[in-house]
Amino acid sequence: MSKLLVKKKAGYGRVAHVTPENAGWTYVGFDLHRLKTGDTVSERTLGREVCLMLVTGKAKVSAGGKDFGLIGERMSPFEGKPWSVYVPENSDWTVTADTEVEFAVCSAPGLGGGLPARLISPDDLSQETRGKGTNTRYVTNILPEYQPADSLLVVEVITPGGHTSSYPPHKHDRDDLPNESYLEETYYHRFNPPQGFAFQRVFTDADADGKRELDEAMAIEDGDVVLVPKGYHPCAACHGYDLYYLNVMAGPKRTWKFHNAPEHEWLMKA
Repeated sequence: MSKLLVKKKAGYGRVAHVTPENAGWTYVGFDLHRLKTGDTVSERTLGREVCLMLVTGKAKVSAGGKDFGLIGERMSPFEGKPWSVYVPENSDWTVTADTEVEFAVCSAPGLGGGLPARLISPDDLSQETRGKGTNTRYVTNILPEYQPADSLLVVEVITPGGHTSSYPPHKHDRDDLPNESYLEETYYHRFNPPQGFAFQRVFTDADADGKRELDEAMAIEDGDVVLVPKGYHPCAACHGYDLYYLNVMAGPKRTWKFHNAPEHEWLMKA
């Protein structure tokens, strides 16, 4: 199995755990919790900022000395927009499930920005359609670069069955602004219906001999997390199964500037 694929864990509790240390990188952290009604999780952010994002369910959330009350409304990631809470570094947060809940803890280094904890409601989120034909997908911007944060970028995408996404292949693994930014990235995948699967390839450019430093092709299933430390990272959703993914990105500069694979860039004009 690819070292870039983090398989789902059954049951409740923390079912996915990605840290800079176990991922072998510097910036992005991603945890996923599944809670039964009445369960509570509490943590302190220490030197990292956090976006608590309700994938499904309703929960009472407090963070940074603020009580945000009961938030959340959707029971499927394929319906509506999510509720989230931004939590700055060196702050406590608590989530208590009012229904069964699945929530993500997206994290990255805090930079002393002094931002307050805040609620991010569905009304705060912009949505856009990207691509054409079988490359169409639907994007919800949760914590984009034009909203305040120190390091984090958070977005969710729905790709209809039979469509491609993060395509034509692009990468963001060089600190070469304004042309390209260095951003580590995680993909948390869900499917509708949940028995579906898709494919994701993570690969770097070929050298003069046709060899690639990294080239991993993975079958992804409901609940899987894919790590993207570098390279291009397109997805292909199989017919009959819509693909949802939650992206977390972070790097030395909080901006998303990507580079398309030159051999596939013609697709942008087709």
